Amino acid sequence: MTYNRVPKVTADFWIIKLLAVTMGETAADYLAVNMGLGLTATSLLMTGVLVVALVLQFAQKRYAPWAYWLAVVLISVVGTLVTDNLVDTFGVKLVTSTWIFALALAVTFALWFASERTLSIHAIFTTKREAFYWLAILFTFALGTAAGDLVSEQFGLGYLATGVLFGLIIASLCFGYAFLKLDPILGFWLSYIFTRPLGASVGDFLSQPGEYGGLGLGTIVTSALFLGTIVLVVAYQSLTRNGLETVD
Repeated sequence: MTYNRVPKVTADFWIIKLLAVTMGETAADYLAVNMGLGLTATSLLMTGVLVVALVLQFAQKRYAPWAYWLAVVLISVVGTLVTDNLVDTFGVKLVTSTWIFALALAVTFALWFASERTLSIHAIFTTKREAFYWLAILFTFALGTAAGDLVSEQFGLGYLATGVLFGLIIASLCFGYAFLKLDPILGFWLSYIFTRPLGASVGDFLSQPGEYGGLGLGTIVTSALFLGTIVLVVAYQSLTRNGLETVD
């Protein structure tokens, strides 16, 4: 029997995904700013940790919740840092970085489809397909970070309004899938992209001080809160084997 190496898309999946991207935003801020590591050192450190996590993930021949979600949390942090480095260190404008990552994601999908003739997330059972999958995931996080920052900062909507905006976009995708026959693969990847700025906006809204439009919980409390919830949901998946999927 052949198993999918990534999880079945269930309510649990989207809950953990949203929690992971929220934590990715606050954890990156904590390491780079609160701990004083700076963007460059934080980026190098977290990229190294991510490589180790991906090695562990690729060693699994079927969906293992602990390995998969460890990689997602870390790739969320690294994706955030990649965008932040482009903007803050190299002075790339948010509009430009958004287009760069949109193009990189489009090229990844094009190469993936040309090689495998499918972008299905229900048939990730080879190393090549999994490599395309994780590369696409990285670019969705970087793109979501750039797009979210563009809307909340450059367009001046603020964290709460940005979160509501992207939440409504995701709701419209759900409606399209349920009632308008939106292609499920297209709907999945669009939702995956837009949950990144939604989660980032939630994280910033909770962690940032009141003068910046947040609730002032701080990055430590916010990160710990979401990490603890992720651990609980992942433990539930591990015990119930919810999310494990066989390949037809």
